[in-house]
Amino acid sequence: MNEKPENDSRRELLKGSLGAGMLALGAGALPQWMNAALAQDEVLVPFADVPDSFSPGEPSPGSNHILDTRKFDSFYTDGFYIVQHYGQPELDVDAWRLRITGLVEKELSFSLAELRQRQTVQQDIGFECGGNGGRMFHGLVGNARWGGISLRSLLEEAGIRPEGKEVVFFGADIGKEEIRGREVDSAFARSLSVNDAMRAENMLAFEMNGAPLPLFHGRPLRLIVPGWYGVANVKWLTQIHIQDTRFMGRFMGRDYVTLKRENTGGIDRWVENSVSRMNLKSVISRVSRTGATHYIDGFVLNDGTALRNVEISIDGGAWQPAEILPGASRYSWKQFRYTWRAPAAGEHTVVSRVTDINGNTQQPQQDLPERVSYWEEYGQFARKVVIGS
Repeated sequence: MNEKPENDSRRELLKGSLGAGMLALGAGALPQWMNAALAQDEVLVPFADVPDSFSPGEPSPGSNHILDTRKFDSFYTDGFYIVQHYGQPELDVDAWRLRITGLVEKELSFSLAELRQRQTVQQDIGFECGGNGGRMFHGLVGNARWGGISLRSLLEEAGIRPEGKEVVFFGADIGKEEIRGREVDSAFARSLSVNDAMRAENMLAFEMNGAPLPLFHGRPLRLIVPGWYGVANVKWLTQIHIQDTRFMGRFMGRDYVTLKRENTGGIDRWVENSVSRMNLKSVISRVSRTGATHYIDGFVLNDGTALRNVEISIDGGAWQPAEILPGASRYSWKQFRYTWRAPAAGEHTVVSRVTDINGNTQQPQQDLPERVSYWEEYGQFARKVVIGS
């Protein structure tokens, strides 16, 4: 099965809704984030750090999918990255049910039709894979409008008992795992503490960009935890289970675990943490030009903390302010643009950094804690770009 027809229908629906909004606003009042699209006389400038062979192509069944960040041209990404570990199960939507079990006052079960009858919410939310990094030019990323229902409303209806401590989310994707010499069936699963699960913004999504959730993104239902890395957003969701102990499945306790050196109470130690909230991060995604004027575009992702500024440095020079384009929400990505006037011909190094309202600033990679694992790569990402004569 190929997802392209689903992508096409979703794209057309979004074009229609955007078109209606544009007619209402008038040509002179287009949302500024639409400036991410190349103007008629604007052309891409090549990166020297991207090999000619780099071409992610179209998503295919059973495979992961990286986006080419140079091609981002709107607020909602044209497509969305894909990472899956136990295949992409095609569920019978009519027979599918979501069960809420464990330490609750009342166990619940819902069909998709029953969930759709509840009060719905729409949120613009962007996130990246916990393993997104420079080796794939930070292409494991996406920004979409998600439609669904409040997770908290279902948990409140079920009634979490006082002894309930952990909320575990099980997907329908199941694989074989060898543990201490024995092969067992293991469902993809992640957990949240009760406090984290009860955040008002958490949702169970059955729509993506105005259309039913596509197969590759968890049809018919997935968890969305705004501000967290993608691994937390369990796809093909079938069960929510409340228990009184920590959940330590593969993707909580053995995989998606960051190993880094930190000072803990005055002692340097190698410590491990399960990948959870997104770190503060900016990425330059492309450079373009119109005549002698060049533009540096990129995006910011973080845990939802408001931003103070985004800055650009060229060839190690002083940091210069970039414009953060309007139209973003708390948990969507934030796009930025810097106008680079009449740069000299030749190769240049360009890098961005972002600072949030608490004063936390994205640091150079070498100034971050030493890591063994490749999870949570959020240091400054320098790009090499070639300016023609």
